[in-house]
Amino acid sequence: MNPAVDTLPLFPLGAVLFPGGRLTLKIFEARYLDLISSCMRQARPFGVVCLNKGAEVRQAEDGVRFESVGVLAELLEVDAEQPGILKVSCQGGQRFSLESASQDPQGLWLASGVRLIDADPPLALDPRYRDTADALARAMGALAQRDPGLFGPERRLDDAAWVANRWCELLPVSLAAKQKLMELDEPMLRLSLVDDFLRDRKVI
Repeated sequence: MNPAVDTLPLFPLGAVLFPGGRLTLKIFEARYLDLISSCMRQARPFGVVCLNKGAEVRQAEDGVRFESVGVLAELLEVDAEQPGILKVSCQGGQRFSLESASQDPQGLWLASGVRLIDADPPLALDPRYRDTADALARAMGALAQRDPGLFGPERRLDDAAWVANRWCELLPVSLAAKQKLMELDEPMLRLSLVDDFLRDRKVI
């Protein structure tokens, strides 16, 4: 049985974080400044969930709705760019599902009934997907020249799940499609769907 977490602070975003992915945030709202400070003190992650209604920045009439499956964000770097603003670099960790969420008096979302989802096991890349991995290596190299912080130093191009996740971050598909790909429990199916997409569009 997967372990449960009592409560988990959430950061709803207009993006889908994947395990192993990098995320850079500019924090200026008081609720999220406190969140980052608390996570730093306790050396704990927070949860990133994809918004399907509402905005990232708190508004007067805030009708927020988000997905029930997200990814833990592990803090890598926190820099104070200027007073009251933090630049935060995170890496995606384990996936989780939540039963419910409520806001504290500051407006921070707290999830309860959180259950961690097993990480994808290391899975050797099938030779039929070698072109997909090679194309990923080329794409990451080109993008890293423009934004060196976009990807971490890790390159697991022989791991099917890792290749699938990195491509899922890059594909020009809807957030709903990315969410469904992230939630898939079979990494080889995730990679197969990515491969079909790339071949349909003559990328490989």
